[in-house]
Amino acid sequence: MSFRFITKAIHAYLIDYPVAIVLIAAPFALKLGQGDPTAMWLSVVVGVAALLLAAMTDHPTGVVRIIPYWLHLWVDRAVGVVFAIAPFAFKFAEFDALYYWLLAAAVLLTTSVFNAPEEPVATRSGIARRTAG
Repeated sequence: MSFRFITKAIHAYLIDYPVAIVLIAAPFALKLGQGDPTAMWLSVVVGVAALLLAAMTDHPTGVVRIIPYWLHLWVDRAVGVVFAIAPFAFKFAEFDALYYWLLAAAVLLTTSVFNAPEEPVATRSGIARRTAG
């Protein structure tokens, strides 16, 4: 049994938009950034950017579909790295730092470890299958 279960469809339907909304709403609900407003606004700005990225990605829930899915994944991974570095770069307090480190772990695990490889077009269409003859 493979632990790489997050397919393109799962990512599109269950992750992109809900996570973007959480990134926008959670800082207010959790009262993030009490010591430094950067901790709150970083999440909100990334959430808005994530909504735009999801809407512009070539996957089932994309609206404009101009960004290839593979590039979307790399942008997600870059955001995970930013989230991991942000507490050090901005000297976030304990709770703010924990918030970003948890987000970093979730994003990097989702897009790298648990991400299912895409099936090549040739395999899906049957071109790559050999027939006995």
